[in-house]
Amino acid sequence: MDLPETQESIQKKIEETRESLRSEYDPESSGRYDIADVRRLREDDGFVSRYLEGKHHVVGDAVKVIDESLRWRKELGVNDITESGLQRAFLEAGMHYFRGYDKEGHKLFWFRVKIQSKDGRTLRDKKRYLVFWLERLSRQEPGALLTAVFDMSESGLGNVTAASYFLFTPYRRLPLTSCLHHIDACLWFLIHCFQVYYPCLLAKILIFELPWIMTAAWKMVKTWLGPDAVDKLQFVTRADVQTHVAADHLPAHMGGTDAFEYSYPPLPEDHFQAAMSESPSQGGTVHTEDTGERESRPRKVCLAEEGGVKPARRPTSTFKGSLLRLSPAVELIFGQSDGDRRCVIVLDNVTKNPVAYKVRTTAPDKYRVKPSSGSLEPGAGVDILVSLHGGSQASPQDRFLLMAAEMEAAVAGDNQDLAQLWKEIPKDKVMEHRLQCKVLPDVNPAHVQTGNLANGTAGQQDTHTMLLKLLAGTMRLEQKVDRCLWTEKVLIVLVTVLAAILSRYLYTQHTGLWLFL
Repeated sequence: MDLPETQESIQKKIEETRESLRSEYDPESSGRYDIADVRRLREDDGFVSRYLEGKHHVVGDAVKVIDESLRWRKELGVNDITESGLQRAFLEAGMHYFRGYDKEGHKLFWFRVKIQSKDGRTLRDKKRYLVFWLERLSRQEPGALLTAVFDMSESGLGNVTAASYFLFTPYRRLPLTSCLHHIDACLWFLIHCFQVYYPCLLAKILIFELPWIMTAAWKMVKTWLGPDAVDKLQFVTRADVQTHVAADHLPAHMGGTDAFEYSYPPLPEDHFQAAMSESPSQGGTVHTEDTGERESRPRKVCLAEEGGVKPARRPTSTFKGSLLRLSPAVELIFGQSDGDRRCVIVLDNVTKNPVAYKVRTTAPDKYRVKPSSGSLEPGAGVDILVSLHGGSQASPQDRFLLMAAEMEAAVAGDNQDLAQLWKEIPKDKVMEHRLQCKVLPDVNPAHVQTGNLANGTAGQQDTHTMLLKLLAGTMRLEQKVDRCLWTEKVLIVLVTVLAAILSRYLYTQHTGLWLFL
């Protein structure tokens, strides 16, 4: 079994990848890539690391994928895509948007197939519109995963054809002359896009209410896709979609309770995150270093501590929203040592009115948040302690949601009135900001041995990875067994038919011979 990559080995491969790209393609002076991507390639370790992870840390494979991806980004002008540069009709229709999370904490990326229309004249614009959303997530939440939801309810074959047409071109392997080919084309392009252009971004694809006419044809389509692609696909209906997504993140026609109706402007989830670096005016600003401004102004800080032990890890980045300045800006960092099992979220009221706040998490059984809610007077602040409970381990899939709302002075400090405030305040009056978790590797990683796994001494992460691989292999084996059983049934039918024909033939010959005698 392959040993897990350490932070040191990953960093070494990142530098090796950069050196290989310099020697083979000369990114700095060849003009092969966009200058912004060359800068990210040179300065952003995470940018390179995602390509390495997508190719299982094989440097040669990662170099090829990076070259293909960066050439594609320059050809499409990805770094120049802005909201103002998109066709307003696409934004108003809402063919794609982010909304809600699945049960594993992955952001939901919606494809509304019923409003797709085939129009080759706007092919490039549609592709740029799709990339606009993917680029937003990859920049706003580095390392986050998405679940793509194909909502095919109320859609006809023409809608499916249109969706496949603009998503797949120019990667088609088969002519776009049937709906069957379009379904394969659409899914194949998406998976290719996530494997090459946005590696480590896709968690899975949910296809809701596949048209009945395509159900039988899908068995043939599966043979065209590789096992990795098939493993990411899930076909769901109203009856079982909630095994993947909770009801409060599903619209009514899927059996959910989310009353959200897409409208433009503003874009959905604009209030969740800091804006992209190219558009700092959309929602807030992120500072990667603590400037000390927070400490220089008068402030009342309520420091939440656990057993009198001050948390070891303090935030080093800041996000300034409409109501609060908070640190860290993007992620809470957890490690293996006792000091790294606690983090601090620092909040400061930047308004002239009292502000109520509340912190929620997708894993309430694993984390203790103190205080989890309260209010801040103008100019006041609070340090919120987030600690892992018991023997729980942090996961990159864990998320935290910080909510803030302005309040009247008479309500501040009254817990009962605060609870009523959160029930009554309109959602468009609430500032929301999401934080993700980052898990640091062990500084002295143990070498994993097969015998250790048998004795249960391997780390949880290695065991989880092994179980996932075992599960994927089992699923592929089941698929092969199903195909063998299907082939066996066909052969039995053929043999039965041939036996019947032969028996009829022998009977006819025997009867004819008896009559002759």
